[in-house]
Amino acid sequence: MVEKRLGALPVVSEFTRRLDLAGIIDEVCPGGISALATHGQVIEALVANRLTAPAPLVRVGDWARTWAVEEVFGIEPGLLNDDRLARALDAIAPHLEHVAGTVGARAIAEFGIDVSRLHWDMTSMSVHGAYPAEGQDEDFPVIGYGHPKDRRVDLKQVQAGLAVSADGGIPVHARVFDGSAAEVSQVVGTMKDLRTMAGTRDFLMVADSKLVSYSNVAALLTAGVQFIAPAPAAQVKGEVYAALDLTLATTVDWVPDRDAGKTAAQRESYRVLEDTHTLKGARKSDPELTVRRILVHSTANAAGQQAARDKRLTKAADDLGKLAGAAGGRHYRSAEKIVARLGVIAAKRRVASCLRFHITEDEHGVPAMDWHFDEEVLNAEAAVDGWYALLTSLPAEEADPGQVLIHYKGQGAVERRYHDFKGPLAVAPVFVQHNRRVAALIQVICLALLVFCLIERQVRRALGPEQTMTGLYPDNRRVRPTGRIIFYHLGELTLRIGNITDPPTVQITRGVQLHLLDLLDTDIGQTHWPQTGNCDPRSPGLDSHQTPAVPSTYGG
Repeated sequence: MVEKRLGALPVVSEFTRRLDLAGIIDEVCPGGISALATHGQVIEALVANRLTAPAPLVRVGDWARTWAVEEVFGIEPGLLNDDRLARALDAIAPHLEHVAGTVGARAIAEFGIDVSRLHWDMTSMSVHGAYPAEGQDEDFPVIGYGHPKDRRVDLKQVQAGLAVSADGGIPVHARVFDGSAAEVSQVVGTMKDLRTMAGTRDFLMVADSKLVSYSNVAALLTAGVQFIAPAPAAQVKGEVYAALDLTLATTVDWVPDRDAGKTAAQRESYRVLEDTHTLKGARKSDPELTVRRILVHSTANAAGQQAARDKRLTKAADDLGKLAGAAGGRHYRSAEKIVARLGVIAAKRRVASCLRFHITEDEHGVPAMDWHFDEEVLNAEAAVDGWYALLTSLPAEEADPGQVLIHYKGQGAVERRYHDFKGPLAVAPVFVQHNRRVAALIQVICLALLVFCLIERQVRRALGPEQTMTGLYPDNRRVRPTGRIIFYHLGELTLRIGNITDPPTVQITRGVQLHLLDLLDTDIGQTHWPQTGNCDPRSPGLDSHQTPAVPSTYGG
């Protein structure tokens, strides 16, 4: 009797089959006719590896031996050695954009994903290794230093961009970029990719403030692609916000998910006003571009900014009080030393704009200092608290200011997917020898993220409007299932393989596993395990925790 980890492999196999992942890759990367496994099969197995046992890309063959990879995907573990994986990554590297676009379009059609609103953002992944510039292939994203999101400035990086649907947070488009690529320069290329993928469908592109540049907005308007993005802080002065009358703003009828269980007084509230914003080009001949500007006030943002300012002022006051007491002492015997220290405190505590001080000397030349914070400056700063601006090309008849804000608030979906990208799928750090393979591996992990999110979406949609269930946590509370917790519970499934007279059985130890499989419309009892022969589902000797395996079409 042999037992292997089964986990979510049958579910992953079903979703990759519906995406035709192996077929799409094999179409553009055909292998030799004598190959024991195609590039598509290897990449499909690698996607399953990232979803079930993410780790640095070593000993994947050992994972396949202990997991039921051969039984589900029909590929021998010995074929998943380091050399074969490297050759598969090399094969798909020149076709990454085609594979990503084709699989994304397939996902939209097969799973009925609504792509009328897409949220786009970029993130960085640290890469361990020297990766000298002269040793990299310039036809692929170049690994180099940039502005890492994880603040690992000591490591080189590569970047990835994701376009996530508002419907289920599905990453329908992914692309790998140079480590030093500026996010503002990637907007137009991404927009063109999304238009190709969406076909004749119109879509709204939501992004962060890096989208807002004259060239980007001009390209979006010319292409007829609607957008929403925050205005960069430098483009809207504080005086604009300070002059706004909050009593004239319209309250937005929307509650963040995190405040759903709070009373009305405890919830964050939003108010909006509207005017226009004009962008000017670098050349005098460039026409001015005018778009709608939605001025948003958030009570939570205002409270947070006020608390942060109070904290800075408190710390600055403590430092300044100590300096005033030490003025004239052995460390601060001159006004120059006091002023130098004041400059350090003002910069460190960020109070230079409101700090006022006066230094005097007595008849013996001993300096003294007094100070205070300028209340007018502080009041002016407080008047700006909570305000920010959104720019959009959406016509007013299609979305009022409140609806524009609600559309933008979906931007958290792409941030959550980056959390999954680097969390359950363990994309960082990356250990691969060549920048060509780094790009291919990250694209493979993007494909794994697509499957991960589709599984989460399927479970939630099957649960109905509330999208909640019990049994996922020990206290049996009702929660929305996440991809992470779904894979956690399915990860305990095992396959017990007997002989020709003893059919293979799936060990199911928890009712929540059966519930999840039912929600995913995956009947493990109808799965054909290669090399085990046909089995009778009415075979004796099964208890309530075992499911017999009978013929179907997994793996090929």
